[in-house]
Amino acid sequence: MSKSTSGNFFEDFRLGQEFRHAVPRTITTGDVSLYSALYGMRFPVQSSDAFARSVGLSRAPIDTLLLFHVVFGKTVPDISLNAVANLGYADCRMLKPAWPGDSFTARSTVIGLRENSSGRTGIVHVRASGFNQHGEEVLSFVRWVMVHKRDMAAPAPQPTTPETPAYVEAGRLTVPEGLDFAAYDDGVAGSPHRFDAYEIGERIDHIDGMTLEEAEHQIATRLYQNTAKGHFDERLQRGSRFGRRIVYGGHIISLARALSFNGLANAAFVAAINGGRHVNPAAAGDTVYCWSQVLGKQPVAGRADLGALRLRTVATKDLPCAGFPEPGGADDASVLLDLDYWVLMPRPAR
Repeated sequence: MSKSTSGNFFEDFRLGQEFRHAVPRTITTGDVSLYSALYGMRFPVQSSDAFARSVGLSRAPIDTLLLFHVVFGKTVPDISLNAVANLGYADCRMLKPAWPGDSFTARSTVIGLRENSSGRTGIVHVRASGFNQHGEEVLSFVRWVMVHKRDMAAPAPQPTTPETPAYVEAGRLTVPEGLDFAAYDDGVAGSPHRFDAYEIGERIDHIDGMTLEEAEHQIATRLYQNTAKGHFDERLQRGSRFGRRIVYGGHIISLARALSFNGLANAAFVAAINGGRHVNPAAAGDTVYCWSQVLGKQPVAGRADLGALRLRTVATKDLPCAGFPEPGGADDASVLLDLDYWVLMPRPAR
């Protein structure tokens, strides 16, 4: 009997199937430092214990996107080891803050299956959840992925596509316990622009670009223990339609979030991901730019110190964003990411 595994192919999945993913993962301050080194993240609550304490927290929390990537990485060996591409996300909620030293596990349930017309691949939808060492759910999200079939002759399942909300209702957002932005220091944070300064429909060119490096995107993907073959195996990828290693889509999300600091420096926490898709793949040598649009604003009930800003961030390759390029438009081939998400932001002092 073989001791190794080639992973699950599309015909191996069934509706309602549950996975308890290996391996438990402790996120340390070393991991946080490496994450900062990879992306240049500068949001102050996650950067400084002293700043975090000034806004009511015990120390700097783990960046919510780092937590998302680690939990996502846990799901890869069971869900997407044989993926063509990860396609999108929905209903991603950050449920509890996470701290350096916490350990995390993940579980997934298959909630949708649909074979593609080619008969070579299919779409698998899962609901994934991450848990800390106390068994508390720290985040939950839906993702869907295109997976190869092992056997073209394997019968197609009854097609099922789950319904997901268009966006996370603002009332379902979780505010970290103890968080109080009354003493939030704009000067130290790097921007005077708080929640009330942003208008619905406003667009922001984040200006700065960052070129993808082969070593960096692979280090990042290994940091999350994501084992998807397309990110690492150059020989295998030569025979694919991409022709080379592709960058983990979450790497683009974190790069875009880091670049968005220039214009959104006070977007202190990513509280939810409403939806998102990877429009085109990226590879080493591409330079990533991004722009954001304010989709909505919502005061947090009972709180005068903070509000929730709904943002859409579009990332591109080799195309600066002064013209706000859109997926589906003339610049579609240059668009990498279209992400809709909520952030928590301080309101002006009263």
